[in-house]
Amino acid sequence: MPIYEYGCERCGHAFERLQKISDDPIKDCPECEGTGTVKKLVSRTSFVLKGGGWYKDHYGLKGGGSSGGDSTGASGGSDD
Repeated sequence: MPIYEYGCERCGHAFERLQKISDDPIKDCPECEGTGTVKKLVSRTSFVLKGGGWYKDHYGLKGGGSSGGDSTGASGGSDD
């Protein structure tokens, strides 16, 4: 279940709730008890790719990467 972050427009109280995706969004503030004053906030995710990474390993590129082809996108010229 994802954790959603909410903020009250009336008192500024921010809080998190563990909810199912199918659950209705929270509308009432638990701090000031205002009804209809709470909005779902957009927050940063905690998703991190570690290790070599997808880009560095060229994961998902067409051609496989070990075919001896040019996987860097260089045209074979010198780097002057």
